[in-house]
Amino acid sequence: MVIRSAPRTLAAAAGALLLLGGLAACGQDAVGGDAGGRVEVVAAFYPLQYVAERVGGDAVRVTNLAKPGAEPHDLELNPGQVGQVSEADVIVFLKGFQPAVDDAVDQVGGDRAFDVAGVEPLRDAAEGGHEHDEGGGAGGRSEVKDPHVWLDPTRLATIADRLAERLARTDPDRAADYTARAQALRTELTALDQEYTRGLRTCQRRELVTAHTAFGYLAARYQLEQVGISGVTPEDEPSPKRLAEVADEAREHGATTIFFETLVSPKVAETIAREVGAKTAVLDPIEGLPAGGNADYLSVMRTNLGALKTALNCP
Repeated sequence: MVIRSAPRTLAAAAGALLLLGGLAACGQDAVGGDAGGRVEVVAAFYPLQYVAERVGGDAVRVTNLAKPGAEPHDLELNPGQVGQVSEADVIVFLKGFQPAVDDAVDQVGGDRAFDVAGVEPLRDAAEGGHEHDEGGGAGGRSEVKDPHVWLDPTRLATIADRLAERLARTDPDRAADYTARAQALRTELTALDQEYTRGLRTCQRRELVTAHTAFGYLAARYQLEQVGISGVTPEDEPSPKRLAEVADEAREHGATTIFFETLVSPKVAETIAREVGAKTAVLDPIEGLPAGGNADYLSVMRTNLGALKTALNCP
């Protein structure tokens, strides 16, 4: 399964290979590598860190491989991070989203890896809506998978349930605690899902124009239509033809807002907005959090809901 097509960085591969021989023997024989007896969890990027921390509670210590404020798609692992992957009790990642992480898991992860992409089938990036589909696949349709599963709260709740089961296998003495925390998180995510359902039920428009085709799960869950300018990775450069197509669709649907995100440049969104006489606003795919803030997944999702309600004119 391929989620995105990007070259695997030589630096990441070289770092992993360099440490493979020395670190392979460092795998832990018992759970709880830190002094407090906690389960050592490595999370590949922020939404997985959030779920691991919520489900694991004080029984785990979670290390996020992606730094706050950094775009996580093209993360390059340094030797120390490869060592963290090698020494973790559980590695939470999404296969295909970060090639360097995939390399490290393949080389030193063993049976400690928990692949979020295996919890539920991932959507095709071109499934539904008028999304960026240049190149690849028959008839020009992309065969790329959309990794942004966490933008559907109900799917994230299922990931939390499965992670609780995985932690319980690693740490059976605290299995009931993991299950209880996953259930508590599911309750919060169900409430969030209901807020979205109520808030977006009667919008005058249902098309959201986004600089990054990251919102397919959200759009599918709440009966919206995503018009993506670039592909599932924000560094994808849209062609002039694609820019013209999006501008035409924005005019056709009377779009008043072109969305961009916090961790990448807003220039493409601003170009479309000028072309059609619209404004720009942030719609955060929550791949990572800005450095220095105190937001979390739930607060950013609620901020996104407010932005959608304004842009789509939802009473």
